[in-house]
Amino acid sequence: MSDFRPEGKVPLARDPAVDAGPAARSPFIRLNELLANIAPGKPSLSLAVGEPRHAMPDFVGTVLAAHLDGFGRYPAGRGLPEFRRAAADWFGRRYALARPLDPEREVLVLNGSREGLFFAALQARARLSPRKRAMIGDAAPAVLLPNPFYAAYGAGAEAAGCESVALPAGADWLPVLERLDAGLLDRTVALYFASPANPQGTIAPRGYLEKLVALARAHEVMIFADECYSEIWLGDEPPTGILEVAGPDFANVVAFNSLSKRSSLPGLRCGFCAGDARFIEAFADFRNVAAPQVPEPLQHVAIAALADEAHVSASRALYRAKVDVADAVFTGRFGYRRPDGGFFLWLDVGALGGGEAAARRLWEREGLRTVPGGYLCRSGPDGGNPGQDFLRIALVQDLATTQAALPRLLAGLS
Repeated sequence: MSDFRPEGKVPLARDPAVDAGPAARSPFIRLNELLANIAPGKPSLSLAVGEPRHAMPDFVGTVLAAHLDGFGRYPAGRGLPEFRRAAADWFGRRYALARPLDPEREVLVLNGSREGLFFAALQARARLSPRKRAMIGDAAPAVLLPNPFYAAYGAGAEAAGCESVALPAGADWLPVLERLDAGLLDRTVALYFASPANPQGTIAPRGYLEKLVALARAHEVMIFADECYSEIWLGDEPPTGILEVAGPDFANVVAFNSLSKRSSLPGLRCGFCAGDARFIEAFADFRNVAAPQVPEPLQHVAIAALADEAHVSASRALYRAKVDVADAVFTGRFGYRRPDGGFFLWLDVGALGGGEAAARRLWEREGLRTVPGGYLCRSGPDGGNPGQDFLRIALVQDLATTQAALPRLLAGLS
């Protein structure tokens, strides 16, 4: 999907007629342009951005105030030792790992998971082994993306000078691993993956993750697992984490997470990654010269948040209640399926002309902002965009607002 340049330069600007997908432009900028000349039919309400609006944990202000002096110091790139220990301990409580993570060698703080996911592609491209370089040869190194995908994945691939390849998905919207040929995998540097997925909410079964890790190791591919929705599951069991199937060495696997969704703290900009020690060590060196640091007071808030599950359980119950409202409103309509996890609805509005037409219609009739699914996907070689018939709805508002908004949304689509 991108122009490979052996010298590693960022690809040149594209022909605007070519669908570069969300790697090239923010879905929300595209949405602003789509609705720019349309007046909202009713008082506006955004169901577009995945920004949690649940109440922050009540300890945030107290912890922040107790560590204000930390704003007077440059924070260490690796993060506070206490933070790395807190993150490692959280992984150990949350997941059945083959062994505990080493907070000194296998955990890093991030300025939110987005920047970590972006920079990871650059690091993966930079640290290729001699064997992997030989496997790639004169071909274009590739980064594999789910489709739909979070824009940071594609942007990282572009910045690393790699070809970004959108993977074909099955009926469950998971990439079809059986369709990955050996030649593509041999030249692949990294593969991005999300479970629960954004936007369709699919949770990958354990067997699928095991197969994914085996494929990656056979072809020396790094897996970057975006698990930021890991604590918003809507069934009875929490999702399996990628590190649970990575064995005792976590080789070729790095999991990314943050406090944004888990703790309703999107403005904290504090996340973390953990896994393959060799990658983490090189990534830490790279980040020390290139990446944003996380202020110490924010890390102390994160330490407190990682130690507390009560606010997470309460937030998860609220998301479940809002999805219950969606069940009542949309079951049997627009191909609705209750998501496994996350807080998005993924509605098939092809009969209404597709995602863009539906988004315009909802804004014009009801003042509701929603995201056309095609803005979250990349078109394939045949020009078809797998998300063009879909609409993404973010259930981030409070329960009362959601109870009022979803019938409005149904009316606007009817």
